[in-house]
Amino acid sequence: MSSAALPAVAPDFTQQAVGYPSLFLLVLIGALVPVVPTGALVSSAAVVAFHRAAPFSMALIFVTASLAAFLGDTALYWLGRRGMKSKNGSRWLEAIRERAPEDRLAQAQQKLADHEVAVLVLSRLIPAGRLPVMLACLVAKWPMRRFARGNLPACLAWAVTYQLIGVLGGSLFAEPWQGVLAAIVLTVLISVAPGLWRRMRGTAG
Repeated sequence: MSSAALPAVAPDFTQQAVGYPSLFLLVLIGALVPVVPTGALVSSAAVVAFHRAAPFSMALIFVTASLAAFLGDTALYWLGRRGMKSKNGSRWLEAIRERAPEDRLAQAQQKLADHEVAVLVLSRLIPAGRLPVMLACLVAKWPMRRFARGNLPACLAWAVTYQLIGVLGGSLFAEPWQGVLAAIVLTVLISVAPGLWRRMRGTAG
């Protein structure tokens, strides 16, 4: 291999070596502590992969994001179950309860009773829908294995959805940074839209 080829290969390899573990850790942390915009991270990574015309990178992003989301959800559910069994609860359980208001919990419980596992898939695609459904599963005393079976397709569908948002952003703009910005704006709009809609309905009522 000529030395002239090394500068072109090394930066790309270095970016991948740093990028995938970083994406994994950020999505994992975002699943445990829902303050990191994990959807925007996945979409942004997909924009970059799209502009590189790297389908293998797309596959790695999908595997990395879905695995991190699944492991994060599973860990949070396990911690929530421990809190449910404890007399004093736990800070993890309280964190889930804080993000699952009574009205949304009641809706999640009703939907879970009617549709069971399908609700888990939808909950990951609906902004702020994951934790109320997770709490409903905890209240219903779903075992770990049952939750994990339902959560796996949910995480796969979530990763695909936000990758497609990234591909859409990447296809609309010539420069990667423009696609990343568009993907971030779109994911933010998706995340705040349900809250704005509920607020508008409450004001109208």
